[in-house]
Parts: sequence; structure tokens; C-alpha cells
Amino acid sequence: MLKSKQDVINKMHLIISVIFVIPAAIVYGFSPNTFELFPRRINAYSFCKAVMGLYLGFSLLWMLGVFKSAHLKNALISNMIFMLGLGFGRVLSMIFDGVPTVVYALGAIGELFLGVYGVWVLKRLKHQQ
Repeated sequence: MLKSKQDVINKMHLIISVIFVIPAAIVYGFSPNTFELFPRRINAYSFCKAVMGLYLGFSLLWMLGVFKSAHLKNALISNMIFMLGLGFGRVLSMIFDGVPTVVYALGAIGELFLGVYGVWVLKRLKHQQ
């Protein structure tokens, strides 16, 4: 798992992502009202559960990357795309829809940070080879 300082640097953001994304997934799937989402129809509940499944699936890949070196690069790439996609989506929402609550704004900052960190780790790994 984390055998050296290099492992900590290369994998810590994956662990942080899992710590935040798994609870968010469960909330999206089973208690979306917590995020001020109020689904009224079965299709909306289905969408929330699909988001939960997507978040859990990516979290599984990131955990594989932490524990199995063969999966690290895929975990890093998927985490970078996931986090930057969410972060830039939130930035677009801020531009077009207005500034959200503090929790969502902090989420955007965290997602952009983790995504950029992933880019940095990928570049470091490329130069180490």
C-alpha cells in the first residue's frame, strides 16, 4: 500500500478522494435531500442511485490503484478526469447560475485541487520512468 514516501505522494489524493466520495455516493443514493436535492419521481431517484453507483465504481478503481501497482496509472487518470470534470462543472455553474452554498464552493476547490494534484503525480511518474 504505502511503502515509501513516494507511495504516499503518489497515492494520498486517491485515499482522500475515496474518503470523501464514498460518503457522498451513499448520500446521493439514499438521502439526496441532504444535498438539497429533492427528487419527486422514480426517474429522479434512479438518477441519484446511478450517480451513487458511478461514484462507488470509481472509488473501487482508486482503491485498487492504492493497493495494486498495476492499477495505479488507471486510478490516477480516472481520478484526475473525475475531479477536474466535477470541479469545472461547478465553476461553470458558478458562472451561469451563481455562487452556491459554502459546502458546494469548498467542494469545487477540493475537486480542482485533487484533479491538479493527479496531473502533477502523473507527470512525476512519467519522468521517473
